Amino acid sequence: MQMQKKIIVALDGCSSTGKSTMAKALAKALNYDYIDSGAMYRAVTLYALEQGIIINGEIDTEKLQSEIDAINIDFSHDEQGKPITLLNGRNIEALIRTPQISAMVSPISALPFVREALTQKQKEFGLRRGIVMDGRDIGTTVFPDAELKVFVVADANIRAQRRYDEMKLMGIDTSFDEVLHNLLERDRIDSSRAVSPLAKAHDAIEFDNSFLTIEEQNKQLLLLAEQAINRANRC
Repeated sequence: MQMQKKIIVALDGCSSTGKSTMAKALAKALNYDYIDSGAMYRAVTLYALEQGIIINGEIDTEKLQSEIDAINIDFSHDEQGKPITLLNGRNIEALIRTPQISAMVSPISALPFVREALTQKQKEFGLRRGIVMDGRDIGTTVFPDAELKVFVVADANIRAQRRYDEMKLMGIDTSFDEVLHNLLERDRIDSSRAVSPLAKAHDAIEFDNSFLTIEEQNKQLLLLAEQAINRANRC
């Protein structure tokens, strides 16, 4: 019996559209690896803050560029089986979800040398196939030949409420207005940056989950993936 060909699934979209939740569920359903590209940029941001490369919102780009190769980012699972992000071997999953990181991740992400370094790492993850990766330029820059590209959209206020609820559950003290402001500012920066801006790939499927339950969106995405896998195995 011929082994089934594994595909690459690229999930792109604005902040807090639920991409990560969708990607994790899909990877689990398909028994694929989940790669959180956004967490990689957040990890670099955390590194920059901890090393004094970001001071009062100003980035020492020369210092960051000189140290970018020393930033080792990987993924694993905790004792409960939940995906976690590792920075130089340290579990930083909770640390990279704070408002402080959210406020600085877009300027860090806009730096060409950061994008180049992390894009190369993401491409290396893709060599093994059978992955689900979410981000903002996965279908346009990282994997333009991915067998399935999905661009996730949702109403801004709904996205902000989702993110606010998530942060409250994590015990992070913030306000809805602050979350909404950060989200809209990140949308603006991500969409207007010169290198790999947030954009829908010409062959991506637009997926609006504003009014879908998690179960509904996961079911619909799994169907799209199964169809893409069937197409790939007919070739």
